[in-house]
Amino acid sequence: MKQAVMTAPGAIEIRQAEPPTAGEGEVLLRIRRIGVCGSDVHVHHGKHPYTSYPVVQGHEFAAEVEAVGDRVEGIPVGAKVTATPQNTCGTCRQCRRGDYHICDALAVRGFQAPGCAQEYYVTPAEKVLLLPDDFTFEQGALVEPSAVAVHAAGRVDGGLTGRNTVILGAGPIGNLVAQVARCEGANVLVCDLSDYRLEIARACGLGQTYNAGKETLADAAARVFGEGGFDVAFECVGVETTMTEAVENIQKGGIVIVVGVFGERPRVNLGFVQDRELSLRGTMMYKRADYERAIELIASGGIVTEPLVTRHFPLEEYLAAYRFIDEAGDETMKVVIDV
Repeated sequence: MKQAVMTAPGAIEIRQAEPPTAGEGEVLLRIRRIGVCGSDVHVHHGKHPYTSYPVVQGHEFAAEVEAVGDRVEGIPVGAKVTATPQNTCGTCRQCRRGDYHICDALAVRGFQAPGCAQEYYVTPAEKVLLLPDDFTFEQGALVEPSAVAVHAAGRVDGGLTGRNTVILGAGPIGNLVAQVARCEGANVLVCDLSDYRLEIARACGLGQTYNAGKETLADAAARVFGEGGFDVAFECVGVETTMTEAVENIQKGGIVIVVGVFGERPRVNLGFVQDRELSLRGTMMYKRADYERAIELIASGGIVTEPLVTRHFPLEEYLAAYRFIDEAGDETMKVVIDV
């Protein structure tokens, strides 16, 4: 089978490897689509702190079931599926209380463990989720980032219904966070510096947007929400500027969910956090229930996926996909690898 191996930052070899087989309790998948994630791009640039080389990337995907091992039930051959990518210990404090997504020994496939950038891929049956028959493979590959958004939205105490909510960053994750927030009943305002990404947001039904290079957050919030402003913010960029905007403009008693991955340590005005009783809360990956909710929202049309896919590349052109992402910059959203 063909397998894409990142041998070093910026270097990918397409190798021939023996296809794996499904052991007891495992499922053999025929990979069909792989989404390229921002974290994957960090690995390509050699800037991911927890990934070594060589590595087989790929953690957001859609596949068909090729075969199942002994003691696997309820997963028919030929079914469309995806799977969670976390390898966890099951014994640490977090795992024992059900928070396995922040396991002390967490290894994510595609980063600290081999991923799915190959024609065939084996995973434990317990990680597999069935997709509706009418799902496209592109929709299936977008379940993982949608689950990130579902989990982030769930980090807001009391839910989002009726809450004035700002999403800072309209890349793929920010867009999906905004769509999930809308599904959960929030009044949503989306921010970015890219008119292209804001146009994609509007194509996904997110009507209230603003370009931070042309309008301040304070002015945009007043225009959209009125004098009360907003009391929930999702930082989906991972830079100090947007974190500062959120902290300085949110209502007293508001909550800021930190979704973005910060390459550099930001300075946060903790005086504002203390004096205004703000809550800063992180969000990390997802649980199986978040995947299940993401599938429901995509199936119902609550999450619109088609405008998010910018371009497809075949597995043999994996490196070309990264070059395209680098060259296109903020004029791209989700790039998909066809296997």
